[in-house]
Amino acid sequence: MPLTAPPPSVVVVIDPGDDVIHTHTALAAHHLPSGRITLHPGPGTTSETGLAHDLLVALGKPPLLPGRFPAGRQPAWEAAAAWTTALPVNRLTVLRAHRFTARRAMRLLQLQALTGIHLTLVCHRPRLPAALHQALRTVEYSVTTDFQAARRHYYGSPVASPSPSDEPARPAGRWLTLPALDRLVSYDSPRPCADPCTPPPIIWRHRPPPVPLTVPTAQRVVRRLHAATAHPRLAAAVAAALFTGASLQQLATARPRDYDDAAATLALHDRARYTDGCAAHPVPSWAGIFLRAAACFTRLFSGENQELLVAPGDRGHLLRVAETAMLRPPQPPAARRKGPVGRVEWDWRERQEAERYEAMPASRVRPSRR
Repeated sequence: MPLTAPPPSVVVVIDPGDDVIHTHTALAAHHLPSGRITLHPGPGTTSETGLAHDLLVALGKPPLLPGRFPAGRQPAWEAAAAWTTALPVNRLTVLRAHRFTARRAMRLLQLQALTGIHLTLVCHRPRLPAALHQALRTVEYSVTTDFQAARRHYYGSPVASPSPSDEPARPAGRWLTLPALDRLVSYDSPRPCADPCTPPPIIWRHRPPPVPLTVPTAQRVVRRLHAATAHPRLAAAVAAALFTGASLQQLATARPRDYDDAAATLALHDRARYTDGCAAHPVPSWAGIFLRAAACFTRLFSGENQELLVAPGDRGHLLRVAETAMLRPPQPPAARRKGPVGRVEWDWRERQEAERYEAMPASRVRPSRR
């Protein structure tokens, strides 16, 4: 980003009679695992943000992003571009394009220029409306009225076998209890490095490394995170906590430059050595999508010097995303719970360590070397 090659030509399909076969065929082509999505904009919505929300739903996401944003502007288009790039999606078909204002059409054209996606706009009218014609004057485009040609654009060329739509997202059901989340609300407080820093690979000196997720567990985590939030940074932060075992404060030290997609590493910083110092963590393949989406989103919305994953004030939003995905750390026995039954206790491990420390005889407590 930006693209090194020009995006493909936009295709406009003219469906003069609003034939149901065009709508059904375009909807049947939607198959996110194959990189094809079909956007059927909600009736009655005319805002650009509403269109972005429809696009997030087509990408398998909730339509809203949690958190506060500058000037109250929700970065829905940046999130849609980030997920489109990371998943990756290579083909977008948009129905009811004849209803678009010029500004809504321009938003889709900007998305295509940013991601390089193959964009097909379906107009269910005999000719291009003026607003869409005005927007298309800024790009290369072709027009077809032939149904078989349109079908090739919906599916790709050569035409792929029709794929069943993804199964509806099922409720997460049971909690996944993951020990790697034990330190997410740790009391440590590392800060980002002010100077350029190229950390070495992590050497686990002061704590054991998180146990890698099994393949079935990783698959469940990925499905749940995708369904839990449209916010690329929060989803990536939960994923990063699972393979680094890091606290929120340490996750907040990462900047976009700290994620190396080619080397599949994520650098976290800790000059004061509250844990294992500044170190690069290997990124497992299942987590790569979330880190790529977060890096793209942060660069589009905030810039290179902003947090890649979370800011220190994102604690509440981050924990809610994890709980929505039904991911939690080990919980205390019923007799030792501090909160009501059903509430996740995120600081259970920290409380255990503090209680053990307070119970130690003074002669056994060594002064800190920090």
